[in-house]
Parts: sequence; structure tokens; C-alpha cells
Amino acid sequence: MRTSASNQTTSGRTEEPQSVPSQQLASSPAFERHFTVAEVAALWELSHDAVRRLFRKEPGVVTFGTAIKGSKRRYTTMRIPESVLERVYKHYSLYLNVTTK
Repeated sequence: MRTSASNQTTSGRTEEPQSVPSQQLASSPAFERHFTVAEVAALWELSHDAVRRLFRKEPGVVTFGTAIKGSKRRYTTMRIPESVLERVYKHYSLYLNVTTK
């Protein structure tokens, strides 16, 4: 068991923090560029609501929100990773190419 103040275990031994290879960090979705709803809306010339609808249930999108009960408005913040943005763009551009032929 660890104590909260240091890397010491309850037996008194200190543990060295485990390092993660930099290649693994670079390929992790957590460290790639994340776009805001406003940035995507400006890039794709869409409304904020349209962007939220497009990415609402998309896997990989990070959503932070407040669960307020009652009549207050619920606030959510979305961050869209670059890989998800590219995936959705490819999906809809393929869809548009197929339907317009």
C-alpha cells in the first residue's frame, strides 16, 4: 500500500516511478492534439450544435460535464482528438462521395 505523500510503501521501501517510453507516449491518444467544439466549427464552417451532434457518441471524444439536478442547464465540455476528427471527416467525405454519384 502506498502513502499519499511519497513513493514509499507501508513497509518503508521506496519504489522507483516507472517510466513510459517516449514512443508509447507519442502514440497515445491522450497526448495528441485535442480540438474544442469552437475550433472544429470554425474549421468545418458548421454551427457549434452541429459539431456537438456529430461527435456526441463518437468513441474517443472526451466529454466533461456537470450533473446538475433540477431546472438548471447542464454544461458539458468536449475535446475532440485529432485522430477522431480525421476518422469522422473520412467517414462523412466517403458518404458524400457515394451519395453524389
